[in-house]
Amino acid sequence: MHKIGGMSVAPELDLSRIPFWALPRAERLEAFRRLRELDRPVFLTESKIPFIPQGAGYYALVRHADVTEASRNAGIFSSEPTSNSIPDMPRWLAVYFGSMINMDDPRHARLRRIVSRAFTPRVLAKMEEDLQRAAEEIVGRAVKEGAGDFVPQIAARLPVQVICDMIGIPAKFHDMVLSRTNTILANADSEYSGFGADSARPDEVAGRWTTARGLIKLLRAGHELSSLAQRLGRERRRNPTGDLTSLLVNGEERLTTQELGSFFILLVVAGSETTRNAISHGLKALTDNPEQRALLTDDFEGHVAGAVEEIIRYSTPVIQFRRTLTCDHVMNGMEYKKGDKVLLFYNSANRDESVFRDPDAFDITRTPNPHVGFGGPGPHYCLGAHLARREITVMFRELFTRMPEIRAEGEPSYLLSNFINGIKHLRYRF
Repeated sequence: MHKIGGMSVAPELDLSRIPFWALPRAERLEAFRRLRELDRPVFLTESKIPFIPQGAGYYALVRHADVTEASRNAGIFSSEPTSNSIPDMPRWLAVYFGSMINMDDPRHARLRRIVSRAFTPRVLAKMEEDLQRAAEEIVGRAVKEGAGDFVPQIAARLPVQVICDMIGIPAKFHDMVLSRTNTILANADSEYSGFGADSARPDEVAGRWTTARGLIKLLRAGHELSSLAQRLGRERRRNPTGDLTSLLVNGEERLTTQELGSFFILLVVAGSETTRNAISHGLKALTDNPEQRALLTDDFEGHVAGAVEEIIRYSTPVIQFRRTLTCDHVMNGMEYKKGDKVLLFYNSANRDESVFRDPDAFDITRTPNPHVGFGGPGPHYCLGAHLARREITVMFRELFTRMPEIRAEGEPSYLLSNFINGIKHLRYRF
């Protein structure tokens, strides 16, 4: 045992250590179960990252009750100065990644009101046609190519294509967009980032030179995606076409050029990576649970809604977000001080035994299913949740229609990350 934030916690429960996130899935699930059993949230010291200001640490909120209550109380549990980074985000990173998820009202409300134009019934109705066409193209191409790696061949394709089409990004840029989103969400995985811990030796802490190279790659990826959207925004101001970018940059309330760049990064990263990972985890879960697969395929329309919710709960593509206390506050018997950081561990909340019966079982008939896979209740609930549900539904309908015998083969190659529960590679057959 050793001390973390004044409380004795076993090293295998230290969520700040990169080696924890390289542990087998079952061991990590057990660690979170043990943390949920403690009488109060633990305080964990932040990992030191060269060139990034290090904070004192954070409280790990691992219970469903804590995650949902903190999510509702956005005035106390603030998304500023940042929600998608454990350390405070330097200005030179915030210029690209300081999107509306890192804002509180009234700034957050203004941006959310503008970008909600992306999710009106009219836009979503048109998107339904685009979704179906894209799924048919992607699965049709995979049928011709033959089985291989499910992630780049199928799962990663649909959300990127749909979001780029929605924004108005030409097809010739789609591969570049996918590559840059991999870099942005690479976290500690050297396959994509080139920095952090070596994926082969996760006990190794990155040095200054390795970290500098990784940060340069991250900045370059953010700059390229932002510039792509900003160029398109300037064109649409001059010549509106009716696509989403035209809606966002024209009208009485509009996004600035910089806001458009940050929103595009948020949309393509959050929208594509989370859906891609849900689809990948979904295929693995349905393969590992043949009785659940049989339920779904025997009555797809009757069970698909429940299957989508269970895939999101079971996989929880986004592991955690950060909040910062705006004042002293007591929540569920725990005292927090102004300025304290907390991490909302959605993956743990979605396995909370006090809320979910047999939480480690994959059950597409689970009801109720109050998961927090799209974030907890409150103003930061995922704006694209409906789109994600539709993408997952359309893709599995097309897969089971064109590839009725599709199965995952072997174990996936997982992303080494404390932020995204990602699958990099997954062999499959059909």
